[in-house]
Amino acid sequence: MTKTKAPRVIPFDGYTLHLIETEKYKTTTFSIQIKRKIEEKDVTKRALLSQVLKAGTKSYPSSLHIHRLLEEMYGAGFVTSVGKKGEYQIITIRMDVSNEKFLLDQTPLLEQSLSFLAEVLLHPLNDGNKFEESNVNKEKRVLKQKIQSIYDDKMRFANKRLIEEMFKGNRYALHAFGNEEEVDSITSEELFAYYQDVIEHDEIDIYVVGDIDGDRVMETFESKFPLSTRNHDHNPSVPPLNRKEKEKVIYDEQDVKQGKLHMGYRTSITFSDPEYFAVQVFNGIFGGFSHSKLFINVREKASLAYYAVSRIESHVGAIFVMSGIEFKNYDQAVSIIREQMDKMKNGDISVGELEQTKEMLRNQILESVDNPNSWVDLLYNSKMSGVERSIDDWLEGIQAVTMEDVIDAAATISLDTIYFLKGEGQE
Repeated sequence: MTKTKAPRVIPFDGYTLHLIETEKYKTTTFSIQIKRKIEEKDVTKRALLSQVLKAGTKSYPSSLHIHRLLEEMYGAGFVTSVGKKGEYQIITIRMDVSNEKFLLDQTPLLEQSLSFLAEVLLHPLNDGNKFEESNVNKEKRVLKQKIQSIYDDKMRFANKRLIEEMFKGNRYALHAFGNEEEVDSITSEELFAYYQDVIEHDEIDIYVVGDIDGDRVMETFESKFPLSTRNHDHNPSVPPLNRKEKEKVIYDEQDVKQGKLHMGYRTSITFSDPEYFAVQVFNGIFGGFSHSKLFINVREKASLAYYAVSRIESHVGAIFVMSGIEFKNYDQAVSIIREQMDKMKNGDISVGELEQTKEMLRNQILESVDNPNSWVDLLYNSKMSGVERSIDDWLEGIQAVTMEDVIDAAATISLDTIYFLKGEGQE
């Protein structure tokens, strides 16, 4: 049986170190989370910074040098990304490397990984005034391609438009990748000045997961990651819940063959609330799984949708329904989706639906522990929400949800915005 210790949380000057010491994996995973409230003037800059941080460091000045290093480290994985959790835009730097305990030649991979990550974070390639121009220009092209890929993927585009309309005037309305038209105007000097501000002020959490000696890792961090002390507001930020008398309906037209019907609901329950377990079960029965009401009634029985699913945005108290339909089926699809929500509110839920959903959620939680990055995500969501939940807390919380809890959760949910992307000239 594999041993796993309770996660250790160690506050250092400038960041918090989280150690998950477990024998589950033959790899060691490092995940650096850099958090700041979304700011409209900087949202594109921050997205570009996440790209430039992986483009070159003082010792490894180009992506080719970095690639060679990773190959020498037995094909280690290294990525940077930018995302959004509630009203925060988060840069993630992640590395996965083989555990040196399982190597014949005992290469000090842990030490090498931490040295490299310290360079990525603290010594990206610059001349003291600006980032390397060629790296910035290359990453600008990559970022513009990423933004364009949202437009090309109509499901992602429809979800982006739904959020823009539903959260208009709120930080959460802004996409984590920023705006394509702003990318080219960002200078290397401007980006470097923003980076310096990030390193000086942002909230940083670093997770290390694997079969590690936690005390040794702590000592290495102390020497390699000197960061200045900073103050943070630890109250999780949730956009205000404004219930509408009537939902907003938005239509967009494009040259598309399939309509995208996305519906946004609001709830007063978020990740930090004890009722969040009930919302998880609610969503599983409503549209989260293949046995859910949306899948069975909209897709299978009525054959109205190519897909029909729902997902929770846990940090802002929102549930998004996403479906792909024929243009002519709009009214009928909206009607059936509304019916399924009414059924949830009225308690038209079978014991079988409840128990199957709880079992599926239980399996999801257990699977998340089988993947170090999913485990980190679960822990980081808890950290951001100001609640500490162990895996056992999750399993017990889901198991304890009753039919009444689900109906009570449903009572907090109201339709806010309907968004439909239809073909040009379609009624």
